[in-house]
Amino acid sequence: QVQLVESGGGLVQAGGSLRLSCAASGRTFSSSTMGWFRQAPGKEREFVGVISWSGGSTYYADSVKGRFTISRDNAKNKGYLQMDSLKPEDTAVYYCATGPSGSYYYGEVANGMDYWGKGTLVTVSS
Repeated sequence: QVQLVESGGGLVQAGGSLRLSCAASGRTFSSSTMGWFRQAPGKEREFVGVISWSGGSTYYADSVKGRFTISRDNAKNKGYLQMDSLKPEDTAVYYCATGPSGSYYYGEVANGMDYWGKGTLVTVSS
């Protein structure tokens, strides 16, 4: 069983930055793909980005490309989402999730995620 806990959310002005963390329990984190997702009020959950088990590969949704960066520290069982140049439309609950290494290549990454955190709220004011 894996538990994921997100932290680092909060209120920030447009143009600002936040770094979210995802702390994982269990031994499988270092061999797992990690994804970040978000859900804005009244909207469906959407994919933000994903990082391979080694940290060597990442890709992002077009809406955040160039502004958000995913990284991980397998020695610490932690993942990160650095968010820069934040916009009001980035306001959402942000979730981290993990899945088997092959899930990195899924067309719908969310379908490959086995474990999900409870989320952390990010609010970007204009």
